Amino acid sequence: MNGVGDIDAYGSQYSMRIWLDPAKLNSFQMTAKDVTDAIESQNAQIAVGQLGGTPSVDKQALNATINAQSLLQTPEQFRDITLRVNQDGSEVRLGDVATVEMGAEKYDYLSRFNGKPASGLGVKLASGANEMATAELVLNRLDELAQYFPHGLEYKVAYETTSFVKASIEDVVKTLLEAIALVFLVMYLFLQNFRATLIPTIAVPVVLMGTFSVLYAFGYSVNTLTMFAMVLAIGLLVDDAIVVVENVERIMSEEGLTPREATRKSMGQIQGALVGIAMVLSAVFVPMAFFGGTTGAIYRQFSITIVAAMVLSVLVAMILTPALCATLLKPLKKGEHHGQKGFFAWFNQMFNRNSERYEKRGGENSPP
Repeated sequence: MNGVGDIDAYGSQYSMRIWLDPAKLNSFQMTAKDVTDAIESQNAQIAVGQLGGTPSVDKQALNATINAQSLLQTPEQFRDITLRVNQDGSEVRLGDVATVEMGAEKYDYLSRFNGKPASGLGVKLASGANEMATAELVLNRLDELAQYFPHGLEYKVAYETTSFVKASIEDVVKTLLEAIALVFLVMYLFLQNFRATLIPTIAVPVVLMGTFSVLYAFGYSVNTLTMFAMVLAIGLLVDDAIVVVENVERIMSEEGLTPREATRKSMGQIQGALVGIAMVLSAVFVPMAFFGGTTGAIYRQFSITIVAAMVLSVLVAMILTPALCATLLKPLKKGEHHGQKGFFAWFNQMFNRNSERYEKRGGENSPP
């Protein structure tokens, strides 16, 4: 089955258990070696002949070996094994010196489920396999085989690690959605323009979908580590789109150009800066992919996820964001700014007042 690396069986095979009584053996002047020799000699598979064996008729193509039903099967048959024949003709049988019963091959451990006898199977994941998909395949296969189980036999899942994986991924997905919402609110708070805020927000799912494609190409699955890297990358990947939007609005306000013309001029000014941002961030995270040992195996996925998101964010900022700016932004007259009222007017006043206070205090403390 795809994804299954190995299976560990927990339980015991049926076996004929022979419990010798030392006192009875001593009374018959016998040893355990006498018992094992008798069992080996009287419980053996014996071939009684062949069909079609040599010499045979001409053109005899097939032959078959015939085995006698000589292996003992039940405790009663084992109890009747003859250990010794005395001079008076009496026999000492295995049942005279031992208790024979059907039991387990080993008693090192026992398998129980809710207090009932059971056999356990531990399914190990193959290297590089997807845990969620493999667990689903195994459970579906068990459902198919359950209809052929003997009466009274059923399977139960006592422990499943995928439940923890599902819970962790759900938490990360929730955090991812919360991060996107918070990024939108923060951008809207400072850009104070819904259309301008919408453009970087659209870039987020586009970049994330592209990052998933890169992870698939590298053979990585969606796990807690890669999802965590995406959460961290959200705050970084909107920077490029914000830079583009801000510069386009600045050019429209200062020069009175249309959104299309302002976008074309803006990209000529900041294209090199966008590429430089991606190169700097990649230079920070790429070396993590070349760590050796277990550390490298862990951080490699994290590094590739971050770098892929950064590179794709630059591509989106150079391809998709300009198109959105040219179509979504409203034109501004030369010298015009977005007039803000209510909360945004109060926020701008408080922000400017604190900025002036900080600059004034910083100027007083700066050396001459």
